[in-house]
Amino acid sequence: MTNNDIFKKLRVALQLRDDQIVEILQLVDFRMSKGELGNFFRDEKHPKYMECGDQVLRNFLNGLVIYLRGTKENPNNPMTVLASQKPTSEKPKTEEKAKPKQENKPKKFTPKPTKKPVVEKVKFKNGKNKKS
Repeated sequence: MTNNDIFKKLRVALQLRDDQIVEILQLVDFRMSKGELGNFFRDEKHPKYMECGDQVLRNFLNGLVIYLRGTKENPNNPMTVLASQKPTSEKPKTEEKAKPKQENKPKKFTPKPTKKPVVEKVKFKNGKNKKS
């Protein structure tokens, strides 16, 4: 298993986006752009694929510890950090286009016609006649 595989699995398991990973790397003073980061997550056969080095993965893991646990001076609960992250990880809903308002005209009341029952008073004659 390569460093790229580990990085991909952590990204999926923690539901991290590229901008969040860049923030995590900046916590340990490691600068990397989204474009460079995207090259790690590409298919191995892609021409712009890059191997994830040990230094990148090490800095990401150290930054992830700070991101989830916080610092000694300001500790965090990892579960609250992950729980607060979930609503932002959902896809943003597209804004619905405002429909032009139609004039509210009073509708005329038209009673619905009553339907005749399909089967009317059917008398079944099964078996022998019973005398009462």
